[in-house]
Amino acid sequence: MDKQMLGELFGKHGFDDYRWIRAEQIQVAQWVRFKCMFGCSSYGKKGTCPPQVPAVAECREFFAEYDKAVIFHLSKAVDHPEERRLWSKDVSDRLLRLEREVFWSGFHKAFMLFMDECRLCEQCTGTREACVKKEEARPGPESLAVDVFATVRSAGYSIEVLRDYKETMHRYAILLVE
Repeated sequence: MDKQMLGELFGKHGFDDYRWIRAEQIQVAQWVRFKCMFGCSSYGKKGTCPPQVPAVAECREFFAEYDKAVIFHLSKAVDHPEERRLWSKDVSDRLLRLEREVFWSGFHKAFMLFMDECRLCEQCTGTREACVKKEEARPGPESLAVDVFATVRSAGYSIEVLRDYKETMHRYAILLVE
């Protein structure tokens, strides 16, 4: 794997803060799915969120098919909660372009997990079947039961729960690549 070439691609798309990990470091946990079910307002309302995604056991199986992954650290401070959505959409668009370019570079298994729920459309249709951007829509790590806190800590990143929207957000996207 040509990590230098991929690093140049990452930089070209504006992603300079990243770390390579072994895919086995991605920690999948049932409690994450329960937090989606009982605590997330998007549960059942997005085509890339539970229950529209595979079961936790299938998520584990999916990650086991990869050896390498990249964690991208993205940070931003916002004054108003709505600004987070605009920033997230912009970052998701750039992550998707990066995934496509990594694929075109010969890495046919390239698959991106957005740093947030999919925000490509202003209004989500709510189901994978009715999705108007099926080829572009990607889940966030939590949708696939990834314990983001444990996973990014295992890569050496610091992560804490934010108490206020004015605190700098530290978000993490994951690119699976072979």
